[in-house]
Amino acid sequence: MRSRGIGFGFIAALAVAVLGFAFIPRMILSAPAEPTMGIVQKIFYFHVPCAFMLFLSTFVCAGGSIAYLFKSSEAGDRVAASAGELAVLFGACVLTSGPLWGRKAWGVWWQWDTRLTTSFLLFLMMVAYLLARRYGGPAGRKLGAALSLFAAISVPVVYKSVDMARTIHPKTTVVTTLDPRMRAAFWSSVLLMTVVWAVLFMLRLRLERARAEVAELRLAVEDAAEVPR
Repeated sequence: MRSRGIGFGFIAALAVAVLGFAFIPRMILSAPAEPTMGIVQKIFYFHVPCAFMLFLSTFVCAGGSIAYLFKSSEAGDRVAASAGELAVLFGACVLTSGPLWGRKAWGVWWQWDTRLTTSFLLFLMMVAYLLARRYGGPAGRKLGAALSLFAAISVPVVYKSVDMARTIHPKTTVVTTLDPRMRAAFWSSVLLMTVVWAVLFMLRLRLERARAEVAELRLAVEDAAEVPR
């Protein structure tokens, strides 16, 4: 079995993440409070970056799935599986933090708003991707790969839904209209969440590679056991 040590990229990303969690929350607390919602608006600095990571995870999953579908790339499939799990993780964060914010902004936990509904459907598609892989039988990985492509196609629809239909959700232009101190805290939060995503992705991909190596070793042992002595 091939052994792989912890790489410099992982250590660097982990160090940046630790430093980010030490300093960026202070930036968020010191950023001006939104006049209407007050401190509850600061969920924005977590909610939106998590949504970006949901989109990123979906695209990476689709990219790995394309490599698997058209080139039979096992490495691509491992990338897709790792990113697919992160899509569900960050999707759950989005769908948890959003209602917390919406309860204060709209007075209800959930509205079947265009952005909320399309985000929920994207999350369900990524859950379906994982379920297809696990329970879809011999064709499960290919079925999951096809689902991930549909999910990736839906990402631009989710993002632009607030501009294409009537909605109570903030528009995509909200970031450009932020106070400069709020904007600095927001983009710092996006950077931090991206680094966290990279750390989790590298760990998950390393686990997937280890599983593949164990499977290869098990097959080698079984083949050796079948050789007549």
